[in-house]
Amino acid sequence: MLIKPKPNGIDLPYPSEITPQHVYEQRRRFIAQVAAGAVAGTALWEMANREAFAQAAPLQKLSAKLNPAYSALDKPTAFKDATSYNNFYEFGTDKSEPAVNAHTLKTRPWTVSIEGEVKKPMTLDIDSLLKLAPLEERVYRLRCVEGWSMVIPWVGYSFSEIIKKVELTGNAKYVEFTSLADRAQMPGVGSRVLNWPYVEGLRLDEANHPLTLLTLGMYGQTLPNQNGAPVRVIVPWKYGFKSAKSIVKIRFLKEQPRTAWNLAAPSEYGFYSNVNPQVDHPRWSQATERRIGEDGFFHKKRATLMFNGYADVAPLYAGMDLKKFY
Repeated sequence: MLIKPKPNGIDLPYPSEITPQHVYEQRRRFIAQVAAGAVAGTALWEMANREAFAQAAPLQKLSAKLNPAYSALDKPTAFKDATSYNNFYEFGTDKSEPAVNAHTLKTRPWTVSIEGEVKKPMTLDIDSLLKLAPLEERVYRLRCVEGWSMVIPWVGYSFSEIIKKVELTGNAKYVEFTSLADRAQMPGVGSRVLNWPYVEGLRLDEANHPLTLLTLGMYGQTLPNQNGAPVRVIVPWKYGFKSAKSIVKIRFLKEQPRTAWNLAAPSEYGFYSNVNPQVDHPRWSQATERRIGEDGFFHKKRATLMFNGYADVAPLYAGMDLKKFY
């Protein structure tokens, strides 16, 4: 594997490489226990998962009709895999930590404020969001920048329904999503991995594309906490971190917003962050991927598709240099 030098020439870690202190200390305690023969690692982990799921709020069934026009034919990832291997730094930097830690998130009451360049600013609670438009089930591929992917039946409706509801002014060019950042509920908030709260953004035409999904559930139920409950956005042709979780604020802006990962490591994470196998991450290739639950460690990796296989978004970027606007 080719290790590329840091762009600034100084051998300091990127924020994305830093393990928060509480996670480091937790791991040290765990290793000490195993070394002393106090616990068996696998049994302890399974017990922690069972306890976390037992403490989490029960998921509510959602009535949603499958939209075949926006559904991949790929085999869906098993629910167990999709809910136990997650990126959600507010609950820990390891992929397995959100499933254990996110039971502390309180998803009711919950409101989302919609403001900025809109004629009708409003604040909607989660029940109003569930009823704002007919719910659809869409089977989307989701690819993470680290090279793994999943196929998940999400439940929601096109984000364009929100845009119609608030009536934008002529100045609106971008949309910014802000996630909850509450240390009392989220043990990872306050770490130096990112600047909190977590912020993501899209260009307005990206947000208005019918594929962009305001997401309120998965697998026919409300979202589990570790998957971004109670409301998130899914942008299936972009890397997974562009899909903001646990959203509390949506702002329509004149100027391009500064996003969490772009601020933390601008040489690695650009504003657009489209799935593009021709543009490597500075520390690894993006040309291939592994499908969680299907592709074992010794299984040959599968080729990553341009725009994650959602070719109908290509006109959004006509004439743009996608290596420059990564």
